[in-house]
Amino acid sequence: MRWRIRWMLFALIALSLSQCKQEELLLEEGYDPSMPTVITDFYPKQGSVGNNLVIYGENFGNDVAKIKLTIGGKPAKIIGVKNNSLYCIIPEGAYNGDIKISILDGNQQIAQAISKENLSYTRKLLVSTFLGKYYQVATDFQEKEGPFNDCGAFKGITWLTMDPKNPNQLYFTADVNSCRLIDFEKKYVSYFRTDLDRVSIMNWRIDGNQDMILSHNHSSDTKYGNYIFTRESNFLQKKAIEVYARGVNGTMIHPQNGELYYSRYRAGDIRRYDFNTKEDKLVFSNPFSAVAVYMVMHPSGDYAYLVEYEKHYIMRTDYDRATKTFKIPYTICGAAGTAGYADGIGTNARLNSPVQGVFVKNPEYAASGGDQYDFYFCDKANHAIRTLTPQGRVSTFAGRGNNGTSGYVDGDLRTEARFNNPQAITYDETRKCFYIGDTGNWLIRKIAKEE
Repeated sequence: MRWRIRWMLFALIALSLSQCKQEELLLEEGYDPSMPTVITDFYPKQGSVGNNLVIYGENFGNDVAKIKLTIGGKPAKIIGVKNNSLYCIIPEGAYNGDIKISILDGNQQIAQAISKENLSYTRKLLVSTFLGKYYQVATDFQEKEGPFNDCGAFKGITWLTMDPKNPNQLYFTADVNSCRLIDFEKKYVSYFRTDLDRVSIMNWRIDGNQDMILSHNHSSDTKYGNYIFTRESNFLQKKAIEVYARGVNGTMIHPQNGELYYSRYRAGDIRRYDFNTKEDKLVFSNPFSAVAVYMVMHPSGDYAYLVEYEKHYIMRTDYDRATKTFKIPYTICGAAGTAGYADGIGTNARLNSPVQGVFVKNPEYAASGGDQYDFYFCDKANHAIRTLTPQGRVSTFAGRGNNGTSGYVDGDLRTEARFNNPQAITYDETRKCFYIGDTGNWLIRKIAKEE
């Protein structure tokens, strides 16, 4: 009995010494177990993923390893702590903004503080991977039809376009590779079969059926270059626009008059086809021949951009409503024949193999009147998505994250996201987001606000 009492006393003394030792260690690290941990304030009051945040309070301690921080229920990275102030980075998806600090001893929580005020979390535009599987080893590549979570990867993505009569269907062409239909309702990706060996551009007529127009980029002077795929046949049947056209890389439809404009690679010209009169005529010659010229019409029909892929610049051509045709184009940004990377105005900007672009309304322009649209385009060899304002200012919208160039990284538009030769882009008005054909990564990427 006496030995049992002695062992109990030894155990109590050891436990007491252990607790004292732990408290001494905690005190050395700036944390006082006898005092409460509290959050008194934080700054700034509003922020987004990736922004810095300072949390003020008392008794945080000085050891980052002994602190757990969550914002909006999401673990937050702690940069540094000094007892009454903590520096951290706001995590993604911290929507409700509640701030909680836990002080740890090993895996055990010994104190907690909760802020009385919540952070006002601003949803931020981010780049994500929308569709396709990323293959680190190219030979592992699989091409197949399938549901969104198992549809392989996509080679040669060339041109993206939403069906104007069905917002749940997105198409892309892929040059010598397989064209695809992306069905949002069924969440399924299927082949879109054209019976053409090299499909460049997809467009849509403005008449009641809004039939599809596909361009066949071939190298013959005695073949038709553009075909109509009828909606009433579910785009299974096609008929040729009976005009020979070689090397069609760009097409566009006037949104009011409905005429078709197309570019020819070898001839170096832009031509106009009238569906009513069947007349086909030259509009103007391109400054360069044997170059790919992509074309994008402004929603108003007042002008169009000619994207000179091999010559690294963009021209503007204005529409003459009296003659129902476009005028001689002029440079709007970039320098003809000079590749590079530089944001700037007009010819001070530098591009490198620009391709598809899309006009998107900018609500900030509403008060000032005038042109309401910015032009977002893929600057392919710069591995970036650029923006061109109505005043001719070019800036980088997304890509080249962490001072890099090409790659595959999702996240913040400028500090993290990377693309690899992005070539195709469209804007989904229904879902308010961009889809990017990330050709070098064989994926469809997405730019949208956090969901």
